Amino acid sequence: MEEKEQQEKGLPHSRRVPRRTSGPATPGRPSEAGNSSRFNSERRELLKAGTIGVALAAVLGPTLAEGAPAPVKGAPAAPPPLPRLGVAEEDTIVRMQRDLERALKKPVDQRRWVMVIDLRMCTGCTACLNACRAENVLPPGVVYRVVLEEEQGAYPNVRRFFLPRPCMQCEKPACTQVCPVSATYKRPDGIVAIDYEKCIGCRYCVTACPYGARSFDFGEYFTTNVAGQNQPQPYETRPSFEYGQARGRKPLQSPIGNARKCTFCLHRLNQGMLPACITTCIGRASFFGDANDPASLVAELLGQAGLWRLKEEAGTGPQVYYLR
Repeated sequence: MEEKEQQEKGLPHSRRVPRRTSGPATPGRPSEAGNSSRFNSERRELLKAGTIGVALAAVLGPTLAEGAPAPVKGAPAAPPPLPRLGVAEEDTIVRMQRDLERALKKPVDQRRWVMVIDLRMCTGCTACLNACRAENVLPPGVVYRVVLEEEQGAYPNVRRFFLPRPCMQCEKPACTQVCPVSATYKRPDGIVAIDYEKCIGCRYCVTACPYGARSFDFGEYFTTNVAGQNQPQPYETRPSFEYGQARGRKPLQSPIGNARKCTFCLHRLNQGMLPACITTCIGRASFFGDANDPASLVAELLGQAGLWRLKEEAGTGPQVYYLR
């Protein structure tokens, strides 16, 4: 019947295909369905082996061409070695860490610490602000690095502009000129610091700073007078390691009653670590390093177009630069 149908359709005798049936298998012979299943399984294995073989040939081909011994049959292939990344391909944190290690090998007076902030990359997440607060155990009212926000444009074309503002570490700081006891001073590496033992809390420097980068420690705590709490929580009284000294917050003891400011995390720099605000920036918008090192990342950024500084007309020479 089937051959007759094929002849009526005009199919040649050589192309006549018998119809397969899935009847029960005879003794000693698997069924057609079993043969088909085994055939598909074997085909998948062959395809898988062929794909792996092509991949291994692509990886091991150059090695074998160079005369290296062939891998042992059945042994897993070793992954290719990772390439050495060039300077342009490294993560910025890794490169800045290397720049820092290189700078610390120089005398202090040959370093010039600079910070560059790319406003195009800043997301306003305030991770730098909170990292600074935790690192320096800052109380209420004391902020070393704020993130200023501004709304630009008119609805519906509106965007938010974020500007992180640490201490500018000025070349000619106004705060040092008004301090009556010389408690505020400029270090040879350009960082403006405060001697808590000399500071009398007059707050002249707080008023003189044109950037609002100074605060005064009134001895307050976040967790007192909250839900019946009379004593601050232990995490608020833990020591701060500013200037390399472990200072706990105790009444009538420094830094309570003193002016306070950002120091580019000087205590971290002396231990070979980048400032806390740099390492926690999720947008990689903050950069730090030695501007006197021509191979450093910040020295490279200082040569880019669009570089500007806050209130340059004040003549203080801020060492925090912005890109926009």
